[in-house]
Amino acid sequence: MDGNGRWAEERGLPRVAGHQQGVKTVVEIVNECVRQGISCLTLFAFSSENWGRPQTEVDTLMALLLEFLSSQRQRMLADSVSLRVIGDRSRLSDEVRIALQNTERETAKGETLTLCLALSYGGRDEIVRAARKIAQKVADGVLAPEAIGTADFETMLDTAGLPAPDLLIRTSGELRISNFLLWQLAYAELYFVDAYWPDFGPAELRQALDSYRQRRRRFGLTAEQTAEGEGLSNSAS
Repeated sequence: MDGNGRWAEERGLPRVAGHQQGVKTVVEIVNECVRQGISCLTLFAFSSENWGRPQTEVDTLMALLLEFLSSQRQRMLADSVSLRVIGDRSRLSDEVRIALQNTERETAKGETLTLCLALSYGGRDEIVRAARKIAQKVADGVLAPEAIGTADFETMLDTAGLPAPDLLIRTSGELRISNFLLWQLAYAELYFVDAYWPDFGPAELRQALDSYRQRRRRFGLTAEQTAEGEGLSNSAS
């Protein structure tokens, strides 16, 4: 969700105004995902690198997060939206950690949409933490090195149990993934849009979904193989 600060600066507003507008966009996009029948939405809300920003901006972002959790709790419950958080929570304040834990617990039964917030998150950091967990299992004699497979590693990631992303949307015109879900995005379709996050509304999301639907995902196979697979799938349904 990139471009909040630049959105505000171009309008002669303080950066906090961009973040406030960005939160409104989050609410709109979550609601649209519910309407579109999307089962899982992951938002890159605060990266591990964002800790290096001015402390006043970090404090503002954390305050907006607390406000979002408080204001959207009833809506999430009503819409059967469950909250899940990924990232290194140890760097978050006690107040933020408790608020996140409470909201995760209260919304745990939501089945319509899983809203996954990446907070204090970095893809490389996640992979390193997963590798440490695997290494500990090997050291404890629970797992043999030669037995380690992709599935074993994925259970150690923050996103264990969540589906691999089908579509990555990056706003603000930047053409990079910025250390986001490095393992999980291996076969995701990428969609880049020039609009800053505060200007990315439901109509822009629908355009991204339309673009995704026009693509053919081959997962390393040939076009002929995927066409055959689609035919079999259609016959089975």
